[in-house]
Amino acid sequence: MRVLPPAARVLVVCAVLVASVCVLPTALRPDTPWPTLSLLAALYLGCESVRICPRLAGRVPEGIGTFFPVVLAAVFLLPPSAAALVAVPGALAGPVVRRPAGVRRVWHAAQQATAAWAAGRTYGLLGGPAALDGRGPVASGMPGPSAGGAPGADPIAWVADFPYLLLPAAVAAVAFCVVLTLLDGAILVAAERRPPATVRVGLSVRSLAPHCVHGLAGLMMAVMWRSPYGLPAALLVLLPMYISCWVFAQYHRERTAHQATIRALVQAVDIKDRYTRGHSERVGQASAMIARELGMADDRMEAVRIAGILHDVGKLGVPTRLLRKDGPLTPEERRIIELHPEYGHEMVRGIGFLGEARAAILHHHERVDGSGYPYGLRGEQIPVSARVVAVADSFDAMTSTRSYSRARPVPVALAELERCAGTQFDPAMVRALVGAIGREGWHPVVTSDEDLQVIGDGPGGPAGPGGAGGPAEGALPGLPTQGGPSAAPAEPGPPGGRSRDDAPEPGRAPGRRTPRVRPATGTGTGPGPGPRTGPRPGPRPGTGP
Repeated sequence: MRVLPPAARVLVVCAVLVASVCVLPTALRPDTPWPTLSLLAALYLGCESVRICPRLAGRVPEGIGTFFPVVLAAVFLLPPSAAALVAVPGALAGPVVRRPAGVRRVWHAAQQATAAWAAGRTYGLLGGPAALDGRGPVASGMPGPSAGGAPGADPIAWVADFPYLLLPAAVAAVAFCVVLTLLDGAILVAAERRPPATVRVGLSVRSLAPHCVHGLAGLMMAVMWRSPYGLPAALLVLLPMYISCWVFAQYHRERTAHQATIRALVQAVDIKDRYTRGHSERVGQASAMIARELGMADDRMEAVRIAGILHDVGKLGVPTRLLRKDGPLTPEERRIIELHPEYGHEMVRGIGFLGEARAAILHHHERVDGSGYPYGLRGEQIPVSARVVAVADSFDAMTSTRSYSRARPVPVALAELERCAGTQFDPAMVRALVGAIGREGWHPVVTSDEDLQVIGDGPGGPAGPGGAGGPAEGALPGLPTQGGPSAAPAEPGPPGGRSRDDAPEPGRAPGRRTPRVRPATGTGTGPGPGPRTGPRPGPRPGTGP
């Protein structure tokens, strides 16, 4: 508790007091269903303990999150105070990575107990218990033995009040989510001293939808528990839900690994060519804007964004002295730098999840008039993703300040792109970028500077992103060591220094070169033209003045 700010300590103590008040009636009520309460508490404890069991170490994927269907089933089956008590053992036993572990566990227990009590009260006010027993407003008007039957007496004599039962169950799940979300926001403000306006305490589809799914599973479990088949049937409902959470957690871990791979490659490029730091992420952002304007599907738009981020990864194979050389490049040096698309393609060829992005990395310096490199493709022969990245790359090259050139205003850069449309760039891609920026503006968001500053300053850094789907680890930040250092401005290069980002900025006309012969084994973009000889017609943009 000492490491927490005073406001956070007060909030934790208040949450514990509120949770104690919510749980206290359980001990005072003579009609508390202790057998059901004990079974549900033990079941929730077992679900949470699986993640920290030594025998299962490494088998349970990270990010599986808190398993709320059992708590919500307790909300539907028990009085509010008893449901609050069910959440306490599992929350106290849940895994905690960051310190102080004891305070975090107490906070999670108080948070979940309060949320369960609020959900139980909401469920009761809307007539949920009566609907579950078959005494709701719909079932009460039904003729025959199903009206008002006692649960467990006869399979025909009891029917839950569907579909009315879905209403109190859904509202209770929303109330559960709201309380967790508000308490998460409060602890962020108190522990990290963030302004309330910067804390996302509002509901969103990403936070509400998982709780509603858990609520539906909890309702199915409660209905089967009250049925003549009892606990075994309820467990059969719970098992597929747990397996689905397990599968989703594996997908989440794989996606996190993909993002870490991309970030590592981008950081390596930014470290090697420090004068263009942040260029890759800005190109990815502009590429995504073009793809969105063109109406691409979400999965394809993500592939194009990744292509923009990784388009210059081949610079890792270019000597650093050429990337940072002062003055103009010799023809031989230029030929070496122009190999970076092929280097990049070779580096990522074995990364299966990149998909269409690999073709964009290889062909983002092709021109629609056929005078680009490395293979001199023209028009529709150039993959769509490469045409998108080419426009985004040139736009950022013109609107960014480099050691050898000043940034151009956005309208001037867009006008230059329009001037070169049809020769260097695909006109459709240029129109898409102009339309997207005209509607949304250009507000680049770059995070690589922060990461690289941490690398340069020594060990330590910001904590990783919190897990989604519950208040597990992101619910109690607040240690002074958890926040990373603020991003510092990129250090200036040496006077007269020049970065070789080789972005196809219009208006630059380097020397001529002979396009390389495209190999017979394609890159997933279809056959290209045959070998070309002689100088390439027209100027090709490059890096030299």
